[in-house]
Amino acid sequence: MASFDFPPDFKWGVATSSHQIEGATHVDGRGESIWDRFAATPGKIADGTNGDVACDHYNLWGTDIEKMRWLGVDSYRFSIAWSRILPTGRGPVNKPGLDFYDRLVDGLLAARIDPMVTLYHWDLPQALQDEGGWANRDTMDAFLEYTEAVTRRLGDRVSKWITHNEPWCIATLGHEEGHHAPGHFDPPEALRVAHHVLVSHGMAVERIRTNVPNAEVGIALILTPCYPATPTVGDEDAVRQFDGSFNRWYLDPLYRGRYPDDAIADRRRWGHLSSDDLPFVLPGDMEKIAVPTDFLGLNFYSRAVMKAGAEGRAAAVQMAPKEELTDMEWEVFPDGLKDILVRVHQEYQVPKIYITENGAAYPTAPDSEGRVHDDRRVEYFRLHLESCCRALEAEVPLAGYFAWSLLDNFEWAHGYEKRFGLFWVDYETQERIPKDSAHWYRDAIAAHALAHVVK
Repeated sequence: MASFDFPPDFKWGVATSSHQIEGATHVDGRGESIWDRFAATPGKIADGTNGDVACDHYNLWGTDIEKMRWLGVDSYRFSIAWSRILPTGRGPVNKPGLDFYDRLVDGLLAARIDPMVTLYHWDLPQALQDEGGWANRDTMDAFLEYTEAVTRRLGDRVSKWITHNEPWCIATLGHEEGHHAPGHFDPPEALRVAHHVLVSHGMAVERIRTNVPNAEVGIALILTPCYPATPTVGDEDAVRQFDGSFNRWYLDPLYRGRYPDDAIADRRRWGHLSSDDLPFVLPGDMEKIAVPTDFLGLNFYSRAVMKAGAEGRAAAVQMAPKEELTDMEWEVFPDGLKDILVRVHQEYQVPKIYITENGAAYPTAPDSEGRVHDDRRVEYFRLHLESCCRALEAEVPLAGYFAWSLLDNFEWAHGYEKRFGLFWVDYETQERIPKDSAHWYRDAIAAHALAHVVK
């Protein structure tokens, strides 16, 4: 670890999300979420499971804080379940729900771990979905009401806030491709959803600043660098298409106050828009989206390689052999992390960046001695932290790194088949076993601290 050169105040953390770890979906007044409904629909979850128990973090949060203390992290990124706070999405606040997060925040602070709260990580209250969900502009006002309730309660102790996690996933996986809740296949609806999520982000930023005077506020985007399969005009254009829909569709409105013209033309070309205008954009929307923020949360897992497909439409190409892919069938490409960090810094002048998610799924289980020798995950973390160092050398304002994830968990439509955790979870007994990657990450954090001890 001596070759790693991070600033003394660099934040070391782990990340989770509410629906993936909490369980306790039917207790203490929690309302139904879209993921409860989605998981109850036959064929939607690969292994037929749901998040009803997950990692039972709702009851074992104290145990999990002890795991974080053992790791030596100084930051923890977690999300709040909207349905615990406002069971129908709006209306009376559910006190037991807020009480749970009160206890969690107090426990973290007692352990000297700084909480970073994500307000929305995909688990919309089902009652709001029944009214149209994120495709309905009224949901933006409901999100503001939810933001008010949470920040009023926790804002005296929590200073770091993320409004939304990965709007691309909310819109595309949930409303265009049907892989995630609510399971729609409607590209025009997906564009409306993405826009309303972004507008609600801007609305929430202002509300957070009002309620939390010392707030540090941002949004978390999944960003994926894209490379052409061959140096041809067609493949270069395929890269442009992918980048426009995946990266710039979110970066440009947030930091430039507009959607990219070429991506709008692509959407119209493929039938997602009926005209050159964006009918869901109302006066004042773009100004709300582009409200200044303190940081960008950047989630990174792999790269994309594109070629010109049928009718010139971008098509993905897998470059790495299957045996080198992660359990999610994603290529390990750490140089992509440095590339996207440098690009965001140079093109969008983001004041501060946190890596809010980075990790890999591998199926490694405990051996006869109870050890989990996940060598490939160890190498994944090592290579990506080295990539972070190269980004820092390029003067990227990188302020922290949150490993995904603290625990194996409910991996959305994959159920419990994919394991991203630093801790292996026995879902029958809820035992948490530190993998070799947890030991490695612990040593990395300790080496960083030792390197900056004032003599």
